[in-house]
Amino acid sequence: MSPNIQIDGQTRESPDISKASSIAEVQAALAHLGDQEAIVTTRLNSLIASQKDLSRDLARLDLLRAHLGSQVATTRAVSNGMLSDAASTAKRISGAVKRLDLEQSRVRATLEVVEQVTELKACVLGVAGSMGGPQDWETAAVYLSRASKIPRDIITGQFAEETVPTAEVPDPPSVTLEAAAESLCGLFTREFEKAAKEGDGAKVTRFFKLFPLIGKLDVGLDIYGRYVCQGVASRARTNLHAGTGGNQRKDGFFYANALTKLFEHIAQIVDGHGSLVERHYGAGRMVKVIERLQKEADIQGGIILDTWADERHINRRLTDIKSYAFSFLVQSFLPTPRAAVGVQRANSPAHRDGTGGGRPSEDEGVDMKETDGLLSEIGVMLGRWSLYSRFLASKCREDPNAASLSLPSVLSDSQLSKKVADHLTNAFNAMTTFFFRRSVEKAFQLDEPPAELSLSVGSSLQSNPPYITSAVDDVMYIVNKVLQRSLATSQAAVVSSVIPTVGRVLGSDFVGMIQRKMRDESYPKGAVQGAPPPEDKVVAFLVLINNLDVATDYTKRIVQGRLELAPSSGPTHEEDGPSAPLTELFPFGNEAAVAANALKSMESSFAGKTSELIGDGIQATFNQVVKPRLRPMLADAFRDIDYTLKEEELMERSRNEDENGDRDESIDEDTVKHRFERGWDSLIKPLNRILTERNSDKLLSTTASYLGRMLEKRIWNYYGRVNELGAVRLERDVASVVSTVIRGGRYGIRDAFMKCTQICLVMNMEEDEWDELKTAADSESEGEMHWKLSADERNKARAMIKESR
Repeated sequence: MSPNIQIDGQTRESPDISKASSIAEVQAALAHLGDQEAIVTTRLNSLIASQKDLSRDLARLDLLRAHLGSQVATTRAVSNGMLSDAASTAKRISGAVKRLDLEQSRVRATLEVVEQVTELKACVLGVAGSMGGPQDWETAAVYLSRASKIPRDIITGQFAEETVPTAEVPDPPSVTLEAAAESLCGLFTREFEKAAKEGDGAKVTRFFKLFPLIGKLDVGLDIYGRYVCQGVASRARTNLHAGTGGNQRKDGFFYANALTKLFEHIAQIVDGHGSLVERHYGAGRMVKVIERLQKEADIQGGIILDTWADERHINRRLTDIKSYAFSFLVQSFLPTPRAAVGVQRANSPAHRDGTGGGRPSEDEGVDMKETDGLLSEIGVMLGRWSLYSRFLASKCREDPNAASLSLPSVLSDSQLSKKVADHLTNAFNAMTTFFFRRSVEKAFQLDEPPAELSLSVGSSLQSNPPYITSAVDDVMYIVNKVLQRSLATSQAAVVSSVIPTVGRVLGSDFVGMIQRKMRDESYPKGAVQGAPPPEDKVVAFLVLINNLDVATDYTKRIVQGRLELAPSSGPTHEEDGPSAPLTELFPFGNEAAVAANALKSMESSFAGKTSELIGDGIQATFNQVVKPRLRPMLADAFRDIDYTLKEEELMERSRNEDENGDRDESIDEDTVKHRFERGWDSLIKPLNRILTERNSDKLLSTTASYLGRMLEKRIWNYYGRVNELGAVRLERDVASVVSTVIRGGRYGIRDAFMKCTQICLVMNMEEDEWDELKTAADSESEGEMHWKLSADERNKARAMIKESR
């Protein structure tokens, strides 16, 4: 293998002279060797030429090295001869300065000890003197406070024990100060309790402020806590006993007001005395007082709740509620026809008053009015408990600037919190569930349809739209009331229980009752096969569909009203419902998000169920009422219409019509339009005057889809029976049908007739337009038009005209 030689940056294969087999190969190898020799010679010449420059640079470096050596020698001489003495002198001065600083620091420390011992001695003598003849307790407390600032090792040190004692005060300073503090603590405690019994607020404050000065903060906070708790207990008992022997306890909000006054009193103490405690006892010390107050609140609040539960017979009411059978609802869902129970109120208003005949009232044992009153009272108490919890949480949080609140353990672990959950929250959830479901049952028992509805366009309607039964208004009013009352409690446990329950009852009982009525009572079906359904059945069925649509809209507005509330600018009242956003009603953690998600979930679940049933109802209305009349109506509109007549024949018929005086509808340009309008209005207008706008649009959309398919089929049936003039007339007639259906701005329904209009469009195209369309179709580009017709259908439409173009 020949070696490779790199020449001018390129690798070339070198010919091997030992393998040369001809003169040409030998000459090539010789030429190659000559090239290599020239390259090597050139490189050697360049190296020899640069040798002079390299020698000159080396000589310069040698000269610089010689100069640098002399500089190094000079520098060493200066360092050894001049700087060594200065360095030793500086070292001696630095050592002397350090020793002087050390001596000064020791002197200062000694002076500080002497000053502290002197201050200690002055404090000891001042305490002894103040507690002697003058009995100046404030001055003695001030001396003890000054002594507390002296380090403990100074007070117990040997120097202080030797220098501080005097003939008047022979004991060591630590013993003297401790004895004085204990003596003053006992004295202050006795005086504080005496002032508290006498009701002397000035003295109470005076001695309360002295405990921190003598180092007895815990003692001061403890007796202060007992003092304020006595006041809380006394006032709570007074408020509770105010109704004894009278009718005040029968007031629906007596116990709620008693609990409110308890919380307000504690809040006034915390808010009014907090600054005093923080100023004299230090930041965060009020928390200990709050803990003591909460223990008293556990006792007094527990008494109020226990008494309330006994007076209101809560356990018996809960038992009655749990045993309530909801007979009307249960019987309504039975497959067999019910007996005559729960007669509707349309012809018997007495049922609303309970005076009518029929079965006895189902409210025996469960008074709805009393249940509603109890729920209002419990709602107020839970709301007050939430405000109280929010207030204490703001006072107990470590960072006052924190954006979110967290429930402190003093509340979450309290006995009152457990009692609120057992007595109030659980009762509220159970009663609200019963109250709402019983209200739904009552609403359907007393359900009343709108008065004098008719499908006759000529008759006037006595009621105002939307045409719904009274149950919708009644149930939606209760939904709004229940949600208002539940959100006003600001209790996550209430919201997470009540709101899903409301959604569940709406989806099962409310929707189920309407579905049963639609299926069993008002289904629009003729008495015999092929007969039209009775008008009263159709009207009742449409009203039930309206019930679902309006209920869905009401629910959406109620939920959106709760989610989009603006921040409140004033006090709120639970009885009137919350006027604050969820973030203010639920400030703890993610409770506001939980409440919002519960509301949204309730709305979406209910809307899903009603939407499905509305769709079924609209489809049933179409199948039973609209569909049977569409085919005859469309056939009548195109009756006797001949699209094969030529222009001369039309003119001849027109002259005969003028001569004979007989009107020939088959040649009238607007015959199809007028016929279809009459049929369409007689079919759709009676239904639209009853239905809501949304339901009307859904019915129209369903009808248009079916009508579009029928009209397309009719157009295809004219295959070979249309001439050029007839195609123009057919396109005009189809357009009049479409315009009648979409009348009123419902342009989206035009899509149902897209194939019909495109068939007519292709039929009436000019030859050049048709050629362009075919060219675009061959190139798989349909241009700007979105074709509903396939290529075969377009060809078929083009071939419908029997005459050659």
